[in-house]
Amino acid sequence: MPQRSAAIVGVHNTAQARSLPGRTSRSLMLEAVQGALADAGLRLSDVDGVSAGTDGASLVYDLDLGPAWQGAQFGISMVLEAAAAIAAGQADVVLIVAAEAGVYTDRAATAPWTRPEHEFIAPWGLFTAAEFALIARRHMITYGTTPHQLATVAATIRTNGHRNPAAVYTGRGPFEPADVLASRMVADPFHLLDCSMTSEGGCALVLTSARRAADLRRPPVHVLAGGSDHFGPSYRFPPSWDLRGRSSDVPNGEVGRRAFDGALRQAGIERDDIDVLELYDPFSFEIIRQLEAFGFCGPGEGGPFVEDGHIALDGSHPVTTDGGTMSFSHAGASPQMLQRVIRGAQQVRGECGELQVPGAEIALCTGGGAGALFTTVALLGRHLN
Repeated sequence: MPQRSAAIVGVHNTAQARSLPGRTSRSLMLEAVQGALADAGLRLSDVDGVSAGTDGASLVYDLDLGPAWQGAQFGISMVLEAAAAIAAGQADVVLIVAAEAGVYTDRAATAPWTRPEHEFIAPWGLFTAAEFALIARRHMITYGTTPHQLATVAATIRTNGHRNPAAVYTGRGPFEPADVLASRMVADPFHLLDCSMTSEGGCALVLTSARRAADLRRPPVHVLAGGSDHFGPSYRFPPSWDLRGRSSDVPNGEVGRRAFDGALRQAGIERDDIDVLELYDPFSFEIIRQLEAFGFCGPGEGGPFVEDGHIALDGSHPVTTDGGTMSFSHAGASPQMLQRVIRGAQQVRGECGELQVPGAEIALCTGGGAGALFTTVALLGRHLN
């Protein structure tokens, strides 16, 4: 039912900053809602579905949107869930929103969403950087991946953010691998500039059916396909590259491969059809891992692949074009992953200025990672196949 397929028709980012004094998560959410609806040319009265995590029910009540469909997912899965609801006729216009401010106040420690505190984790210091470092180190031992190759990823993404006037770290670069390697060690092999930063901000998207999208003010960006792979709850158990479940063919080190292959089949496209890779970048190695898991290069080839310039804005596989969580914004759990979809939609709409990938028609957006035991993917396109 192609006309019931979902399309992104509105996106909006609030201001993103290390800190936004006087702002709250709720005020940012409301600003993002207004911006995304204005971008779509729709009114609040058109909305009959909301996905906002634990704030969803409150938004439905506070904005007088009931009766409304309510989503239950987070991050990129919010988009896939909303698209499925539209395709099934459970909602017609779905608002997806996330924001965070005033949560990260203990600046002497890592951000609260990166340090789960229970008796099996807290005594051993197993915070997010250490978990992702375990995955990276295994790859380095197995394939000879080097710190310079990790630093090349970080320098590429951070330089994209340097060029992005909306990024938290705009104007901080440009960066070279040597700059990354000169920053202090956080969790071997990750230096400080190999890691995502923290910030505050909000964002929102509006989805509707392809039929309705055709009459709106912005060109629709179709949700072509998507999927998610999980090996367990995030940040509760030490991650392992070799963790396996029912299938011995796909270890946790390649989490997302099954979901991505399925999304390609569902969308009816090939890897080479994808123009821009808006990959989630919590740590530099995660980009190399995803490139291999998704088959853009072979096992162990990710390091040389990035060193050869393939992921640069003018390369064969431009990656994380707005600066990602390393430079653009990292405002909590859901906002950081929704940013990949927003940037993917903006690339497909041709709205990224000097950071635009010429002729971009299909974008891959991802969230999660092997250190978190899951990866979610979404494919966005200018046209329905």
